[in-house]
Amino acid sequence: MVLRFGCMPTKLGAAGLCIALVTLTACDRNLEPFDPAEEPRQPDLSRIFPAGAEGPPAVEGAPLEMPPAPPGMRGAPALAAEGGEPIRGTLRIASELQAAQPAGAVLFLIARSEAAGPPLAVKRIEAPRFPLDFELGPDDRMLKSMPFAGPLRLTARLDADGNATSRTPGDLQGVVKTAVLPGASGVELVLDERI
Repeated sequence: MVLRFGCMPTKLGAAGLCIALVTLTACDRNLEPFDPAEEPRQPDLSRIFPAGAEGPPAVEGAPLEMPPAPPGMRGAPALAAEGGEPIRGTLRIASELQAAQPAGAVLFLIARSEAAGPPLAVKRIEAPRFPLDFELGPDDRMLKSMPFAGPLRLTARLDADGNATSRTPGDLQGVVKTAVLPGASGVELVLDERI
């Protein structure tokens, strides 16, 4: 069979003709012609989301509402939470570990929620001199969206390799035994343990 399109002959075998027919009949899209006067409409989200998940319809010019905060953050804005005042105190090395201070070490001062979890705030101090007066507050938060709110557990580590994720034998560490609230002053933190 020879089909002519324009002036160029094309030979299609029986297999080619079958493929072309199957391709044309296999298209199951029900496409309507484009209508420039047609108004856009909202998609039907009920097929994707459960009832109520799409929320109320948006009103043009109305301010966007933020979703409710998680239970641990009630009363705090979801973005750029400020939190409380800085915690101030003094950090010392226990007298029996004075000679064990690693040369060129970096001090990491860490505040965590009393309920544990990742650090809320961290301060990195290179070449510290002891006793050291410190301040740890909202400016030292790991995530600015998290409020600097207590009670907090304060720990410190004098790290020989300067890497916060590693714990090298010989590093010194200490913890404040009781929870501390933001705004506290006169906090005593002693590096009294050798890793």
